[in-house]
Amino acid sequence: MGNIKLGNLLAALEYNAVNTEVYKNTGYENIDKNDGKKNELDFLDIEISDIVYDSRKVSEGCAFVCIKGARFDSHDILDEVIQKGALAVFVEHDIKKAEIKDIKPSRESYIIKVENTRYALAVMSAEYFGRPADKLISIGVTGTKGKTTTAHMIKKLLESAGKKTGMIGTNGVYTGSKHIPLVNTTPQSYDLHRYLNMIYEDGCKYVVMEVSSQGLKLDRTAGIVFDYAVFTNISPDHIGPAEHENFDEYLYYKSTLFYKQCRHAIINIDDINGKKIYENIVHDKIADALSTCKKSKIKAYSFGKADEADFRLCGINYLAEKDFVGISCIIKTPQKEEISEHDEGDAKLNVNVGIPGRFNALNATASAAVAFLLNVNRYILENALINLHVDGRMEVVYKSDKYIVIVDYAHNAVSMESLLDTLRDYNPKRLVVVFGCGGNRSKDRRYSMGEIAGKKADLSIITADNSRFEKVEGIIADIRKSIEKTGGKFIEIPDRQEAISYAVENALKGDIIAVIGKGHEDYQEINGIRHHFLDREAVMEALKK
Repeated sequence: MGNIKLGNLLAALEYNAVNTEVYKNTGYENIDKNDGKKNELDFLDIEISDIVYDSRKVSEGCAFVCIKGARFDSHDILDEVIQKGALAVFVEHDIKKAEIKDIKPSRESYIIKVENTRYALAVMSAEYFGRPADKLISIGVTGTKGKTTTAHMIKKLLESAGKKTGMIGTNGVYTGSKHIPLVNTTPQSYDLHRYLNMIYEDGCKYVVMEVSSQGLKLDRTAGIVFDYAVFTNISPDHIGPAEHENFDEYLYYKSTLFYKQCRHAIINIDDINGKKIYENIVHDKIADALSTCKKSKIKAYSFGKADEADFRLCGINYLAEKDFVGISCIIKTPQKEEISEHDEGDAKLNVNVGIPGRFNALNATASAAVAFLLNVNRYILENALINLHVDGRMEVVYKSDKYIVIVDYAHNAVSMESLLDTLRDYNPKRLVVVFGCGGNRSKDRRYSMGEIAGKKADLSIITADNSRFEKVEGIIADIRKSIEKTGGKFIEIPDRQEAISYAVENALKGDIIAVIGKGHEDYQEINGIRHHFLDREAVMEALKK
């Protein structure tokens, strides 16, 4: 991107600013008391070359945004970034003069104080990249489970209807012609708008995005109003240090997507908290939920198995054949008069989905609802998902007359139980699960996953996951404690490749083998180093033998 005037970046922000040299030489320690807008015309006309939030990437003429993170606060290196050539430095608290007294910048620079630097970064990034979200029809998907699969389903339906669609989420960025891996489900706001701009410039008219609770809490999506937002479900997760303090906070940030950042909400009312969010919108109680006086202009639609759902899941057929493993689900759509612009209301859709699982029937219902509202025709709604493939999400990596092998990301007790229950619907001779637990994480996850495995699987093969800085044997011992209490059958094979090979080599006719916990991840993290490892490849390697 080219240069942009500082005034354009500041247009939507409240701020106080001070010239760095002036600030050093006044008697004040409070930026608010300084006449930062002296010579305001010159100040606002400063040309900014880029916006930076990583001190390693500071360049001459940029604006630098100080971010307080879990381990590092870049407010502490203000002198360094100004010395490197940042013309404007954004802070959210006053700076002691002792911290900048030795600065000798090569050009005039400003310290700009805002209430929230993360929010400022989001708003300015949108402006810097030309507000790309406003140029796209945007669909945001949030929930504890199902975000990735639902996002892929929506993308598949829209593209099958000739609607070029980009995507941002756990499996990376898809611009239309490029795939870019990601570290975070919802990237930092600067990167998010950069990717949105790439998607727009690649000719996409639509974008589907996974919206994480951390992305909402940390203002990565601030300023974006999604045209459609989907709520899949919520259960306790991501609670702990550097995440959410408790479930109430987790739920609060999930709900803000629907109360503050969307035009149309598509909500799973089978979920008790989803139903509350839906009712708050329908009955205009958002103000009470957020303790504000804002009135709702959001149009809400419900989906689920409940009789009153606008998009109702009426039935599921579980299909397991040599050449196809998946589901067929019947979905009733709203009455014509409720969706007047659509020409096929009051219909039952028979939607075929090429990945197994009862929960994927609900994901398909949510996806069909979005596509229906965007006027995708009946034939595509019913047939486009037959060949759906999502890396590491109920991914059927091998199927034969003898057995089936599935790779999935399920990495906590809730998702593990849901997965094992839904695989039971296919009536396997044995349900075999290969799993471990990550190191340097809550031990409760190990105990609960061990208990679920012992109760739900016919054979559990306990192995390594991302052990990080713990010993694999210690993690396995914790899992063993809970699985032994259930009386469930298990064996321990610490090497993950060997564990997968054992499951494949000892498969019986009619088995379903579920390799879970890592899904799309292509590494094992051991002692701070990521070693290449992909469960799909490990299964293929085992089959060669």
